[in-house]
Amino acid sequence: MILRKVFLLLLLGLSVRVQAQLVDDLKDESKLYAETKQINQFFRRFNGEEDEKGERYYSTDKQYRNVKLRKKYLEILFDRSNTGISNDLKVQFVRDVLEKKEPIMLDFHGDNWFAEVQAIFTVNGKDQPITLFMELEKHHLGTRWVIYKAHADMYDPSFKRDTVAIGKFLHPMSHELDFMNLRKAFLNKDSVNQFVSKKFTPDHLSVFLYETKKGSIKYKSVEQVKFHFFQIPGWYFELAEFNRPGYNTGWLISNLVKLPNPGDESLLRRYVHHEN
Repeated sequence: MILRKVFLLLLLGLSVRVQAQLVDDLKDESKLYAETKQINQFFRRFNGEEDEKGERYYSTDKQYRNVKLRKKYLEILFDRSNTGISNDLKVQFVRDVLEKKEPIMLDFHGDNWFAEVQAIFTVNGKDQPITLFMELEKHHLGTRWVIYKAHADMYDPSFKRDTVAIGKFLHPMSHELDFMNLRKAFLNKDSVNQFVSKKFTPDHLSVFLYETKKGSIKYKSVEQVKFHFFQIPGWYFELAEFNRPGYNTGWLISNLVKLPNPGDESLLRRYVHHEN
C-alpha cells in the first residue's frame, strides 16, 4: 500500500513536470512566433540579428546572423493565408538567401526597397485615394523618408491618349508658319493630348504637388502601407501588415515573385508604380 502511494506520488510529480515542460515549450514557441511588430524587427529577424525572445544580437555575439536561426525565422515570415505562395517557391527563396557563398542580408539603409502608402485626400470637397511611393534619402548624417512618385486614378482620364482619332496633327511644315496652327491644338481641351509626343509619360507627382500648392487637395488619412523589396537578386517580395489572432501576424511577406529573366525587375517595378 505504501509502495503504491509512493508510486502514485512519483507519477503525479512526473506528470506535473511534463505539463510544466509543455507549457515552457509553448512559451518558447510563442516567443519565436510572436508577431513581427515593426519593420526594423522584420529586418533583424530576416538577417538573424535577434534571438527567439526578441533580444538584439550584435556583430560581437556568436549567434549573430546564425544560419539555423535565420532559417527558423524565414520560415515564419510569410503570410500563411496566401495560398498563392507555394511551399516550393518559399524553399527556393530561403535556399537562395542562405546557401550562397555570402548569405544575403537585407539592408535598411540600402537601395531597392520602398514604401507604398495608400492615402485619402479631400479633392474639391470629395474623398479621393492617392498612392504615394516613398523611399529613404540620405540627409546630412542620417536619412529621411521622401515622396518620389505618386499615382491617382482620378488623373488617368486627363492623360489618356486618343489613338482612334485621325487627322488631328500639326503639319511637318508648321515651322514655316511660325506654328500659327497651334490654335487648333487648343480649340478643344479634350484633344490637346493628341498633339503630345508618343514618348510622353504622365507625372502624377507633379500634378499632385501643383494641386496641393493651389489648395485643392487636402490630406485626410492613411488607409494602408506596404513595402516592396528588390534587394534579393532574382527575387521580389511584398511586405504587408496583418492584424489577426495567432502567431502568424504582424509584418509578413504577402507576395513573392521569382525574377529569372533580365528585364523582369524593370517590368515589375513599372507595374507596381502603375506605369503603362
